Amino acid sequence: MSIDVVTPLIAGLGTTELLIIVGIIVLLFGASKLPELARGSGRALRIFKAETKGLMDDDDKTDAQREIDARQEADRLARERDHEVQHPVNRTDEPGTPGTR
Repeated sequence: MSIDVVTPLIAGLGTTELLIIVGIIVLLFGASKLPELARGSGRALRIFKAETKGLMDDDDKTDAQREIDARQEADRLARERDHEVQHPVNRTDEPGTPGTR
């Protein structure tokens, strides 16, 4: 009697293929760029999600309300961008970076 182990597949790819893809991504972008890529992807996904939700809510809103919402979203994104410029992430774990030994 044998027990079959079921492994979940993503788009028909097995574990070996996924590991190869992750390895290629690390080689292309480098380990230091991966957090930035993930952060950017997260922002893009969050914006996409907000926009798709906004499309569903647009049927209930007036033109004036849509304009107010767009201004508020633009202001929020501008504040977020300004915060990142004023408070950059310091990386002291890289060789040659000031403040490292």
